Amino acid sequence: MITLDIFHDPICPWCHIGKARLERALESRPDHPFAIAWHPFQLNPTMPKDGMDRRAYLEAKFGGAESARKAYAPVVEIMLKEMPKTDLLAIQRTPNTLNAHRLIHWAGLEGRQTPMVSSLYRAYFQEGRDIGDIDTLVDLAEGVEMDGALVRRLLTSDADLEEIQKRDQHARDRGVNAVPLFIVGNRHAVEGAQPPELWQQVIDELLAQEHDA
Repeated sequence: MITLDIFHDPICPWCHIGKARLERALESRPDHPFAIAWHPFQLNPTMPKDGMDRRAYLEAKFGGAESARKAYAPVVEIMLKEMPKTDLLAIQRTPNTLNAHRLIHWAGLEGRQTPMVSSLYRAYFQEGRDIGDIDTLVDLAEGVEMDGALVRRLLTSDADLEEIQKRDQHARDRGVNAVPLFIVGNRHAVEGAQPPELWQQVIDELLAQEHDA
């Protein structure tokens, strides 16, 4: 197996698009060699703990309502075309994702990391749920067969808080400044939401190399 390390944030629209495109490629190549590992990168590391109103966040980030609409237009166009279940209008709050990344970390310890990541993206982009809210995170954890009571105890403690922050900072120190970022086999970086065809080509090349070895 070849490790595919993915740096992401579950509120990042381009990460969501990139994940969906990668999944289409993997579905078309069921013999792919990838073992996927998800890594934390907060788009908004200084976001208030309780998050903030979605509209206020976008307008502050892009410098007004009109600028926000223009900046988000490509995202809306792609999602409407490729991911019709997306409901951006349902999103009311932009959360702090530190707890979501902690949950992804714990899910990884139980071999449930990718299902947990998928559940977080679906909850945020399709259902408009606040994935910074502890009750929401516990519910999502139970949905992938994690122990909800244990997850709640962990989330209401400082467990692995510093660890996730250090991993996020380590990524930045290594030059990661935008996500999604995919690292293939700890050697090759693939930036951005690449189309399925690129991933199919990567997989085919890796399988050919394996066959020739």
